Amino acid sequence: MRALRGAIQGHFHVVKVIASSVRKGNVLELDGHLCSVLSAESFFPGKGTPTTQIDMRRISDGVKMTQRYKTTEQVERAYVEDRDFTYLYQDGEQYVFMNPETFDQINVDGDVVGTMSPYLQEGMKVSLSVFDDKAVAIELPQRVTVEVAETEPVTKGQTASSSYKPAILVNGVRTAVPPHIGPGTRIVVMTADGSYVERAKD
Repeated sequence: MRALRGAIQGHFHVVKVIASSVRKGNVLELDGHLCSVLSAESFFPGKGTPTTQIDMRRISDGVKMTQRYKTTEQVERAYVEDRDFTYLYQDGEQYVFMNPETFDQINVDGDVVGTMSPYLQEGMKVSLSVFDDKAVAIELPQRVTVEVAETEPVTKGQTASSSYKPAILVNGVRTAVPPHIGPGTRIVVMTADGSYVERAKD
């Protein structure tokens, strides 16, 4: 809690890290403002200097910005508190979570949830990065179980092991599944990219 209390007085606990180590969900200090990282990508050209491009959103006003750094350049990472929450429901553009210990509820902006929103399921445990009582990043379980809504039929001559077929999950996410998986089947997918892991055991 010390870091949070300090933040309210305008002091954050920051530590210098190299740009290439920055990940989505981290919080950086930039010109006295805290910015949550939406994406970070490092480029290693054959010639020239490797660079890291970081897309961020300023926490105070929601303004989005992109910065490029040399991959080894140092940036200031602010430490936020990661806490476990349970997902309750969506309310318009906001998502409502509950602290399972205190039962306090917290509203999280759709921007923070981003591409993770289709995977949220009622009662799911997630980790929220909380800064100054605002959630600035979310981390979902690596894998979730989702039902297949529709699949494309397997084309003739396609061997069972050779390729996956396109499928759409009930949450609207497009993925690819083995030929034997049909609509109504529950499958396990990775929340990072929607990729198929296995048929659900339940």
